[in-house]
Amino acid sequence: MARARDGYAPTMPAHRSAFRFDPAFRVPLALLGVRPETSWVLVDDEALEIRFGPWRLRTPRGNVAGAQVGGPYRWWRAIGPHLSLADAGVTFGTTTAAGVCVRFASPVPALAPGRWPTHPAATVTVADPEELCRALIT
Repeated sequence: MARARDGYAPTMPAHRSAFRFDPAFRVPLALLGVRPETSWVLVDDEALEIRFGPWRLRTPRGNVAGAQVGGPYRWWRAIGPHLSLADAGVTFGTTTAAGVCVRFASPVPALAPGRWPTHPAATVTVADPEELCRALIT
């Protein structure tokens, strides 16, 4: 969350997006540790942070190159943590309805511990994709 320190005053309030959980996928996702209380997207002046159960992605706000609403998705490509074989992007999915694809200027790690592999984009299936896009591009 953005906070004042050493004379720094945040210019935008922190924005937190919850994931939208389709009822059919709640139990399988919970077995992976992905539940509403352990999954969210946070955007503030300093960073974009995604938490998806045990998976985490954090990158400076300046590394966000763009965001676009997408969907609907096929369940086998969207539900759970996924690596795209087409573009090496990562998906953190809880619904097939819609999501946001966030593109990065420099690829970031997310699926495995450590600094590799890195991903040029991350798709998140949040409850309000349009609102998250607005928060990312303001």
